[in-house]
Amino acid sequence: MQQRMVEVSARHFSPSQIYDSGQCFRMRQLSEDRYQVIAGGKLLELKQQEDTVILFCDRQEYDEVWKHYFDLDTDYGVFLGKVGVRDKYLAEAVRFGSGVRILNQDLWEMIISFIISQQNNIKRIRKCIETISSKYGEDRQGFFDFPTPESLASASEEELRECGLGYRSPYLVKTARMVAENPAWLEQMKTMRYAKAKAELLKLPGVGVKVADCVCLFGLHQLTAFPIDTHIRQVLDRQYPKGFPMRRYAGCQGVIQQYIFYYDLMGMGAGRSK
Repeated sequence: MQQRMVEVSARHFSPSQIYDSGQCFRMRQLSEDRYQVIAGGKLLELKQQEDTVILFCDRQEYDEVWKHYFDLDTDYGVFLGKVGVRDKYLAEAVRFGSGVRILNQDLWEMIISFIISQQNNIKRIRKCIETISSKYGEDRQGFFDFPTPESLASASEEELRECGLGYRSPYLVKTARMVAENPAWLEQMKTMRYAKAKAELLKLPGVGVKVADCVCLFGLHQLTAFPIDTHIRQVLDRQYPKGFPMRRYAGCQGVIQQYIFYYDLMGMGAGRSK
């Protein structure tokens, strides 16, 4: 009988920080140190300890699903090491959020999730996604899969408004129908470089530059993407009035963005200077 538990190092891997990082909306906090996440048709429970994270699954499921999902083959110490000590703000931000990782999430789910995210807060986004999953997703007897493009395409705008999606409802219906009518499009997106993928995403109803960058980062794992929302814009204006040093972080700008976003979101970076 396979052991239903895998322990991994907690170095640069914190479920609690990932939960609060604004990139994953199908993750729940069960208690102070326990979390639950739905991805890839699987339900996982995790427990965070001082120097390890326990994943309650067998080794095969870990190797096939969760190792990739949490990007555990990537050494985030390399990204952290790019930050110079002279940039006191960023050095503190990466120290504070060093357990954040960029998850490998489903592209379709990220498109819909970040359309929903516009003018919304994390708690409400989670609720909206939970509602449409329970109404339009496949019942896995214990949890619901994220709705397929075909399932959402069959919904009416009024039905989605009843799910709390408001003005975003027509965007979701039109996007779902576009993708359902061209099922190869999602796979084609995965072969595109950042600039082309972003241009394709901008063709979708309700997708602007910030949402496109979020989808590129969290749905395509294109670490060059650097989403700029109100939080990030305020930090850049305050901390980097002469411009953020993008060249220094070429190839991992999105990882650095997440450290900044998490630091600011948790209320740690307000008013701090370099």
